[in-house]
Amino acid sequence: MRAEYLLRRLASAVLVIVGVVTLTFFAVRLTPSDPARLYAGPRARPEQVEALRVRLGLDRSLPEQYVRYLANLLHGDFGDSFKTRRSVREDLGIFLPATLELVIAAYALALCIGIPAGIVAGAQATRAFDKATGVAAVLGASAPVFALALLAQQIFFNQLHWLPLNGRLSADVSITHPVTAITGFWLLDTALTGNWVAWRDVAAHLILPALVVAIYPLAIILRMTRNSMVDALRQPHIVVARAKGLPARLILLRHALRNAILPVLTVAGLSFAYAVTGSVFVEVLFRWPGVGAYMADAIVSKDFPPIMAVTLVSTVIFVAVTTAVDVVRAVLDPRV
Repeated sequence: MRAEYLLRRLASAVLVIVGVVTLTFFAVRLTPSDPARLYAGPRARPEQVEALRVRLGLDRSLPEQYVRYLANLLHGDFGDSFKTRRSVREDLGIFLPATLELVIAAYALALCIGIPAGIVAGAQATRAFDKATGVAAVLGASAPVFALALLAQQIFFNQLHWLPLNGRLSADVSITHPVTAITGFWLLDTALTGNWVAWRDVAAHLILPALVVAIYPLAIILRMTRNSMVDALRQPHIVVARAKGLPARLILLRHALRNAILPVLTVAGLSFAYAVTGSVFVEVLFRWPGVGAYMADAIVSKDFPPIMAVTLVSTVIFVAVTTAVDVVRAVLDPRV
């Protein structure tokens, strides 16, 4: 991989981030609302609201506010929430790990099921297993997330009573075995502190939302793996390998999968980046304390700093993942 390609990808990533920051800033600032009134509270007098408007810099022109916002960003300052008056950076330190834990668990499930099932479906094209996985993938990719969440809650909580309904930790466990936050990833934190009672409870709360988040990427990864395997198995070198009598398993895993994995890698990376911002419905319905629920509450309240901060962080994650995928593809396939 040439350094020129890497520099081009990094430069385009920076431009995307700056563009999203700019568009988000002016979009939320042009929204008809009064951040100073929200910050001051409903009982504040007009002179107090005006003083806050000056203190927050809202009396300045939009270009001046934009330059000031960029300067604060360079110092890692996302500002304070107008509604809660807490530091947005501190809030992200609490909510972002919860979302990442949910998405990582969902993607571990999607990859562990989607890739093997796609390989088998591709090797058995047009057979019963291939047709069954094809129908399941179409249903999984097209079903609304909120409907899947409600269905999962109805089955596993209301009917079977196997899993908790929502939240990240049961109320009684939070009192008897509280989680000591170290990384913000509670499965890891409880394991590091040996708090296995809380670990089991956290894992139980994670299963349902992770399952719902995993369904869409699982369906996409499964079908992409299947289609890539079908194309790879039709290549001339695979035909030659079969003619030489090489074992089918060796042909499938060593020769065909190597060529089929590149498009799967791209789709998996894009789906992961999308899920970080696309899990809002899941977090709201399961009362999962992540950035999705945090941003949903900020949008309802027209609380600008959290909206812009979550948008920026989500964009950085999306761009970082897609850039990393492109770099890995360039390493594996120099033709890129």
